[in-house]
Amino acid sequence: MSGWAPKRFWKEARVAEVDGGWTVTLDGRKVRTPAKADFVVPTRALAESCAAEWAAQDELVRPDTMPHTRTANSAIDKVRAQHGEVAALVAAYGETDLTCYRAEGPDELVARQAAAWDPLIGWAETALGARLVPVAGVMHQAQASEALARLAEATVALDAFELAAFHDLVALSGSLVIGFAAARGARAPEALWEDSRIDESWQAEQWGEDEEAAATAALKREAFLHAARFISLLQGD
Repeated sequence: MSGWAPKRFWKEARVAEVDGGWTVTLDGRKVRTPAKADFVVPTRALAESCAAEWAAQDELVRPDTMPHTRTANSAIDKVRAQHGEVAALVAAYGETDLTCYRAEGPDELVARQAAAWDPLIGWAETALGARLVPVAGVMHQAQASEALARLAEATVALDAFELAAFHDLVALSGSLVIGFAAARGARAPEALWEDSRIDESWQAEQWGEDEEAAATAALKREAFLHAARFISLLQGD
Protein backbone atom coordinates (compact mmCIF):
# COMPACT_ATOMS: atom_id res chain seq x y z
CA MET A 1 0.00 0.00 0.00
CA SER A 2 1.51 3.30 -1.05
CA GLY A 3 2.42 5.61 1.83
CA TRP A 4 1.87 2.92 4.48
CA ALA A 5 3.82 3.36 7.70
CA PRO A 6 3.72 1.20 10.85
CA LYS A 7 2.10 2.69 13.93
CA ARG A 8 3.94 3.33 17.14
CA PHE A 9 3.12 0.52 19.56
CA TRP A 10 5.54 1.16 22.43
CA LYS A 11 5.72 3.57 25.32
CA GLU A 12 9.42 3.51 26.18
CA ALA A 13 12.62 3.11 24.15
CA ARG A 14 15.75 2.21 26.12
CA VAL A 15 19.22 0.78 25.56
CA ALA A 16 20.50 -2.51 26.91
CA GLU A 17 23.91 -4.15 26.92
CA VAL A 18 23.96 -7.49 25.10
CA ASP A 19 26.54 -9.92 23.78
CA GLY A 20 28.60 -8.07 21.19
CA GLY A 21 27.52 -4.56 22.07
CA TRP A 22 24.34 -2.60 22.72
CA THR A 23 20.77 -2.82 21.54
CA VAL A 24 17.55 -0.81 21.71
CA THR A 25 14.48 -2.16 23.49
CA LEU A 26 10.89 -1.04 23.03
CA ASP A 27 8.97 -1.76 26.21
CA GLY A 28 11.59 -4.39 26.96
CA ARG A 29 11.49 -6.09 23.55
CA LYS A 30 14.70 -6.01 21.53
CA VAL A 31 14.62 -4.20 18.21
CA ARG A 32 15.42 -6.18 15.08
CA THR A 33 16.61 -5.02 11.68
CA PRO A 34 14.39 -5.09 8.57
CA ALA A 35 16.01 -8.46 7.72
CA LYS A 36 15.08 -9.72 11.20
CA ALA A 37 18.65 -9.80 12.48
CA ASP A 38 19.50 -8.77 16.03
CA PHE A 39 19.98 -5.01 16.22
CA VAL A 40 23.34 -4.78 17.98
CA VAL A 41 25.66 -1.78 17.67
CA PRO A 42 29.22 -1.39 18.97
CA THR A 43 28.84 1.55 21.38
CA ARG A 44 26.38 2.76 23.97
CA ALA A 45 26.55 6.26 22.46
CA LEU A 46 25.24 4.99 19.13
CA ALA A 47 22.58 2.84 20.79
CA GLU A 48 21.38 5.85 22.78
CA SER A 49 21.14 7.93 19.62
CA CYS A 50 19.11 5.19 17.94
CA ALA A 51 16.88 4.85 21.00
CA ALA A 52 16.27 8.60 20.90
CA GLU A 53 15.14 8.26 17.28
CA TRP A 54 12.64 5.55 18.27
CA ALA A 55 11.45 7.62 21.22
CA ALA A 56 10.91 10.64 18.97
CA GLN A 57 8.48 8.79 16.68
CA ASP A 58 4.94 10.06 16.88
CA GLU A 59 1.82 8.12 15.97
CA LEU A 60 3.45 6.66 12.82
CA VAL A 61 7.00 5.35 12.42
CA ARG A 62 8.92 7.42 9.85
CA PRO A 63 12.26 5.78 8.92
CA ASP A 64 13.34 8.95 7.11
CA THR A 65 13.54 10.63 10.53
CA MET A 66 15.79 7.88 11.93
CA PRO A 67 19.11 8.27 10.09
CA HIS A 68 21.33 6.56 12.64
CA THR A 69 19.00 3.58 12.96
CA ARG A 70 18.84 3.29 9.17
CA THR A 71 22.63 3.33 8.84
CA ALA A 72 23.02 0.74 11.58
CA ASN A 73 20.45 -1.47 9.84
CA SER A 74 22.37 -1.11 6.59
CA ALA A 75 25.62 -2.09 8.32
CA ILE A 76 24.06 -5.20 9.84
CA ASP A 77 21.86 -6.37 6.96
CA LYS A 78 23.89 -5.34 3.92
CA VAL A 79 27.44 -4.11 4.47
CA ARG A 80 28.47 -6.90 6.83
CA ALA A 81 27.56 -9.52 4.21
CA GLN A 82 29.12 -7.63 1.29
CA HIS A 83 32.00 -5.83 2.94
CA GLY A 84 34.53 -6.39 0.17
CA GLU A 85 32.19 -5.30 -2.60
CA VAL A 86 31.08 -2.16 -0.75
CA ALA A 87 34.67 -1.24 0.13
CA ALA A 88 35.74 -1.62 -3.50
CA LEU A 89 32.83 0.52 -4.68
CA VAL A 90 33.71 3.29 -2.25
CA ALA A 91 37.47 3.12 -2.82
CA ALA A 92 36.88 3.59 -6.56
CA TYR A 93 35.99 7.23 -5.86
CA GLY A 94 39.71 7.82 -5.37
CA GLU A 95 40.27 7.33 -9.10
CA THR A 96 38.22 10.46 -9.87
CA ASP A 97 38.33 12.26 -6.55
CA LEU A 98 36.55 15.63 -6.56
CA THR A 99 39.51 17.37 -4.97
CA CYS A 100 41.78 16.44 -7.87
CA TYR A 101 39.72 17.87 -10.75
CA ARG A 102 40.19 21.62 -11.00
CA ALA A 103 38.58 24.27 -13.15
CA GLU A 104 40.72 25.86 -15.85
CA GLY A 105 39.07 29.20 -15.15
CA PRO A 106 38.00 31.75 -14.08
CA ASP A 107 40.86 32.61 -11.78
CA GLU A 108 38.68 33.21 -8.72
CA LEU A 109 37.15 29.74 -8.93
CA VAL A 110 40.57 28.18 -9.50
CA ALA A 111 41.83 29.99 -6.40
CA ARG A 112 38.87 28.87 -4.29
CA GLN A 113 39.37 25.25 -5.24
CA ALA A 114 43.08 25.41 -4.51
CA ALA A 115 42.53 27.07 -1.13
CA ALA A 116 40.09 24.38 -0.02
CA TRP A 117 41.37 21.27 -1.75
CA ASP A 118 45.16 21.59 -1.70
CA PRO A 119 45.27 21.27 2.11
CA LEU A 120 43.01 18.21 1.91
CA ILE A 121 45.26 16.55 -0.65
CA GLY A 122 48.23 17.36 1.60
CA TRP A 123 46.42 15.87 4.57
CA ALA A 124 45.67 12.67 2.62
CA GLU A 125 49.36 12.27 1.81
CA THR A 126 50.36 12.70 5.45
CA ALA A 127 47.53 10.81 7.14
CA LEU A 128 46.82 8.12 4.57
CA GLY A 129 50.11 7.83 2.71
CA ALA A 130 48.29 8.57 -0.56
CA ARG A 131 49.81 11.22 -2.81
CA LEU A 132 47.13 12.41 -5.22
CA VAL A 133 47.89 14.87 -8.01
CA PRO A 134 45.41 17.61 -9.02
CA VAL A 135 44.72 18.12 -12.72
CA ALA A 136 43.07 20.89 -14.71
CA GLY A 137 39.93 20.06 -16.65
CA VAL A 138 37.42 17.25 -16.50
CA MET A 139 39.19 14.61 -18.59
CA HIS A 140 40.15 11.57 -16.55
CA GLN A 141 43.80 11.23 -15.65
CA ALA A 142 44.96 8.18 -13.75
CA GLN A 143 46.43 8.58 -10.28
CA ALA A 144 49.45 6.60 -9.12
CA SER A 145 48.56 3.00 -8.40
CA GLU A 146 50.39 3.16 -5.07
CA ALA A 147 48.22 6.06 -3.90
CA LEU A 148 45.03 4.28 -4.94
CA ALA A 149 46.19 1.11 -3.19
CA ARG A 150 46.75 3.02 0.06
CA LEU A 151 43.25 4.52 -0.14
CA ALA A 152 41.78 1.10 -0.85
CA GLU A 153 43.61 -0.42 2.12
CA ALA A 154 42.29 2.28 4.43
CA THR A 155 38.76 1.73 3.13
CA VAL A 156 38.87 -2.06 3.50
CA ALA A 157 40.13 -1.63 7.07
CA LEU A 158 36.84 0.00 8.11
CA ASP A 159 34.40 -2.26 9.93
CA ALA A 160 30.82 -2.70 8.69
CA PHE A 161 29.41 0.15 10.77
CA GLU A 162 32.17 2.56 9.81
CA LEU A 163 31.91 1.58 6.16
CA ALA A 164 28.14 2.06 6.04
CA ALA A 165 28.47 5.68 7.17
CA PHE A 166 31.68 6.25 5.22
CA HIS A 167 29.89 5.21 2.03
CA ASP A 168 27.46 8.09 2.57
CA LEU A 169 30.22 10.59 3.31
CA VAL A 170 32.01 9.70 0.07
CA ALA A 171 28.99 9.31 -2.20
CA LEU A 172 27.43 12.57 -1.05
CA SER A 173 30.63 14.61 -1.35
CA GLY A 174 32.06 12.86 -4.41
CA SER A 175 35.40 12.58 -2.64
CA LEU A 176 37.20 9.80 -0.87
CA VAL A 177 39.58 12.38 0.59
CA ILE A 178 36.75 14.46 2.05
CA GLY A 179 35.13 11.29 3.39
CA PHE A 180 38.29 10.28 5.23
CA ALA A 181 38.82 13.82 6.51
CA ALA A 182 35.32 13.80 7.98
CA ALA A 183 35.65 10.29 9.42
CA ARG A 184 38.96 11.09 11.07
CA GLY A 185 38.02 14.55 12.32
CA ALA A 186 40.53 16.45 10.21
CA ARG A 187 38.05 19.30 9.78
CA ALA A 188 34.55 20.07 10.98
CA PRO A 189 31.96 18.17 8.91
CA GLU A 190 30.13 21.41 8.12
CA ALA A 191 33.30 22.92 6.63
CA LEU A 192 34.06 19.77 4.66
CA TRP A 193 30.57 19.79 3.18
CA GLU A 194 31.14 23.34 2.00
CA ASP A 195 34.46 22.23 0.52
CA SER A 196 32.57 19.66 -1.55
CA ARG A 197 30.17 22.32 -2.85
CA ILE A 198 32.61 24.90 -4.19
CA ASP A 199 31.59 24.44 -7.82
CA GLU A 200 27.87 24.55 -7.03
CA SER A 201 28.27 27.60 -4.80
CA TRP A 202 30.19 29.36 -7.55
CA GLN A 203 27.48 28.65 -10.11
CA ALA A 204 24.79 29.92 -7.72
CA GLU A 205 26.73 33.15 -7.23
CA GLN A 206 27.00 33.70 -10.96
CA TRP A 207 23.51 32.69 -12.10
CA GLY A 208 21.36 32.72 -9.00
CA GLU A 209 20.21 29.86 -6.80
CA ASP A 210 17.75 27.30 -8.12
CA GLU A 211 15.21 26.55 -5.39
CA GLU A 212 14.84 22.88 -6.25
CA ALA A 213 18.59 22.35 -6.42
CA ALA A 214 19.02 24.18 -3.12
CA ALA A 215 16.41 21.98 -1.43
CA THR A 216 18.14 18.84 -2.71
CA ALA A 217 21.51 20.15 -1.53
CA ALA A 218 20.08 20.83 1.93
CA LEU A 219 18.89 17.23 2.22
CA LYS A 220 22.30 15.95 1.11
CA ARG A 221 24.05 18.23 3.61
CA GLU A 222 21.89 16.87 6.43
CA ALA A 223 22.65 13.30 5.38
CA PHE A 224 26.38 14.06 5.23
CA LEU A 225 26.35 15.53 8.73
CA HIS A 226 24.37 12.56 10.06
CA ALA A 227 26.95 10.17 8.57
CA ALA A 228 29.78 12.09 10.21
CA ARG A 229 27.93 12.06 13.51
CA PHE A 230 27.32 8.30 13.18
CA ILE A 231 31.06 7.70 12.95
CA SER A 232 31.72 9.92 15.96
CA LEU A 233 29.18 7.86 17.94
CA LEU A 234 31.12 4.72 17.01
CA GLN A 235 34.04 6.35 18.79
CA GLY A 236 31.84 6.98 21.82
CA ASP A 237 31.53 10.74 21.36
